[in-house]
Amino acid sequence: MATFEDFKKLDIRVGEIVKAEFFEKARKPAYKLWVDFGNEIGIKKSSAQITECYEKDDLIGKQVLGVVNFPPKQIADFVSEVLILGTYSKQGVVLIQPDQIVEKGDKLG
Repeated sequence: MATFEDFKKLDIRVGEIVKAEFFEKARKPAYKLWVDFGNEIGIKKSSAQITECYEKDDLIGKQVLGVVNFPPKQIADFVSEVLILGTYSKQGVVLIQPDQIVEKGDKLG
């Protein structure tokens, strides 16, 4: 069972999607995302299997939550640097977002 101390090891921050492209080389339909996590962390890349619920052009400007302290992961010819959080729902993966606009880089706590 995970403990609260385990949870505290995760650095989960708010970022804003600034660029999205269809990830043609991914095995499952996905987007390549560039997410701005503010001055301290900057722009990080992520691969996200969210094509069932989101059009790429609708993602620009959307705030999302991401784990920024996982090691980078090579996916085909792309390095995913953060894990964007979402729920596995019947309609597909649904992004987790703040319900108000907040500062980029704000920490989940």
